[in-house]
Amino acid sequence: MQDDPGAAEPLAQTSDTPPASGGKPGSLASEIARRRTFAIISHPDAGKTTLTEKLLLFGGAIQLAGQVKAKKDKRGARSDWMAIERERGISVASSVMTFEYGGAVLNLLDTPGHEDFSDDTYRTLTAVDSAIMVIDAAKGIEARTRKLFEICRLRDIPIVTFINKLDREAREPIELLDEIEKMLALDTAPMVWPVGKGRDFRGTYDLTTPRIRRLDENPDGEALSGPDDPLIDELLDADAATAWREEIELVKDACGQFDLEAFRHGALSPVYFGSALKNFGVRDVLDALIAYAPPPLDRQAATRTIHAGEPAMTGIIFKIQANMDRNHRDRMAFMRVCSGKMTRGMKAKHVRSGKTMALSTPQFFFAQDRSLVEEAYAGDVVGIPNRGSLRIGDALTEGEDVRFLGIPSFAPEILRRIRLEDAIKAKKLKDALREMAEEGVVQLFSPVDGTPPIVGVIGALQLDVLGDRLKQEYGLPVAFDPAACDTARWISCDDNAKLTQFIKSHRPEIATDLDGDHVYLAPSAFALSWTQDKNPDIRFTDIKTVDAT
Repeated sequence: MQDDPGAAEPLAQTSDTPPASGGKPGSLASEIARRRTFAIISHPDAGKTTLTEKLLLFGGAIQLAGQVKAKKDKRGARSDWMAIERERGISVASSVMTFEYGGAVLNLLDTPGHEDFSDDTYRTLTAVDSAIMVIDAAKGIEARTRKLFEICRLRDIPIVTFINKLDREAREPIELLDEIEKMLALDTAPMVWPVGKGRDFRGTYDLTTPRIRRLDENPDGEALSGPDDPLIDELLDADAATAWREEIELVKDACGQFDLEAFRHGALSPVYFGSALKNFGVRDVLDALIAYAPPPLDRQAATRTIHAGEPAMTGIIFKIQANMDRNHRDRMAFMRVCSGKMTRGMKAKHVRSGKTMALSTPQFFFAQDRSLVEEAYAGDVVGIPNRGSLRIGDALTEGEDVRFLGIPSFAPEILRRIRLEDAIKAKKLKDALREMAEEGVVQLFSPVDGTPPIVGVIGALQLDVLGDRLKQEYGLPVAFDPAACDTARWISCDDNAKLTQFIKSHRPEIATDLDGDHVYLAPSAFALSWTQDKNPDIRFTDIKTVDAT
C-alpha cells in the first residue's frame, strides 16, 4: 500500500540518530533541537512539487495533494499559489510552509526549479540547514540539479537524495548511484533498494534492517530473513530474483555505509527510492530528515558567530513577497530566526535603520494560508507584514548591531525597457516596479540621465512573471522593448575621485540600482571589455553582496 500519513511514525532512535530534544521539554534548547529547516532541489519535472505535496500530507497540513497536471476542476498544487504557477504547473516563487510531524517542527522552503529563477533559489538556500535532492530515475542528474547542488555545496548543506518515479521506466539503480558519485563528487549510502522497476516495481527493501515495503501493502512493511527470503521469489520471476540478489550483494560490498558526521558535513548523502506520485517512499525521506538532518545551525556574522541556542533573538530577511493576498495588498518579509526565541509583540531593532519595530503580527505560512505566531524559535521561518521598511538582507535583533554575511544579487542577463500604453498610470507603474525590485522579482536600474528605467532579469520566464503580475496584481498591462544596453555590471573604485570622473564621462551608460549603487550598462560585451581595459582602476562586478548593516 502507499505510505499512510495517518499511521506514520518517525524512525526509531539509533546510535546515529540525534535525540529529539536538547533539554527539558518546552525549554529553549529542546524547542530549537526539534526544528528542521530544509529545501527541495531538483531539475524541473523531476517531481519536486509532487513530493512537496506528499510531505505536507504527512504533517496533516492538507487533506488532498494536488497533482501538478490536474484537470481544471481539480485543485492545483498547494505550494503553487500564483496564477501563472497554477496555469503552467511550475513553481516560480519560493513558498514557505511550516508543519509538525513526528515530534518535529518542519519548515519547508519550496524553491523554483527553473533556472530563470536562480537568484530567488540562491537566496532561499541561504536560509536552510538541509535539503532533499529529487532525481528522476529515468534521467538521472540533470543540468539544473547539478547547478543547485553546487550552490548547496558552497555551504556544505547536508542532502538527502530521493530517486523518484521508480514506477516508470527507469535506469539501473547502481548506474544512478555511480552517476551521483562521479558527477557531483558526493558519496552515497543507499538506505533502501528497489525491488523491480517500471511496471515491475514492487517496493523497496530496507538495507539496514531486513524489511520489505510493498507498493500495495502495509506501509510499515514486513520483516524478512534477508535477501534470500522466499517472499522475493513471489514478487519477482526467477531470473529477476537472482539478478536482484546479486545486486544486493554488490551494493553491500561496493556502496558506502551511512555515516552521520559525513552527512552533516555535506560529504555523503543517504539515498532513498520511491514514487512521489504514488506516495511511496515519501515517509522514508521525511523520517530521515527528522532522524539525521541537523537542527538549526549557527550563522556567521561580520564580527562573530551567532549561535542558534543564544537566548537573544536575531533574524535575517531573506525574501520579500508582495500581494500574497491581493484583497489586502499586503507585503510580507520572510525572516529566518537565527537565534533565540521570538514572541508576538516583542520589540526588535531594525539594524540597517537603527529604528525599533514591534513584531505585532508575525505569521507562519502554508503557501498563501497563514496563522498568527505566538512564538518562534531558531530555525523557524516567519512572515513579518511591513510597508517597505524591510529589505532582503536586513537583520532584526533584540538590540545588538549584527551584520550577517551577505545575500548576493547577480547581474541580470536580459535588460528591457517597459512600454506602458496608458501614460496616466506611469506613477503607479513606478511604484509597482519598485515593489517588485524590493521583492527580488526583477532588478530596477534608473539611468542617471533621467531616461526611463530599465528592468533586468536572469531569464526570459521572469519577464513573463513580471508582465503577468503587473497585469493581475496592479492592473497594468505592459509590453517589453529591447534596451540600448546588453550587459550590467556594478562599478566601484578605491579612489572616489576616479569613480566620479568615470561616472561623469560615461553618463549615458550609468544607472543606479534600488540601493543607490552605480551600475555600468554596456551596449555590448565587447564594449564592456573595452571599457574595462581602458579603466583598470574601476572594478566591474557581476555579483553584489547585500549585507545587513
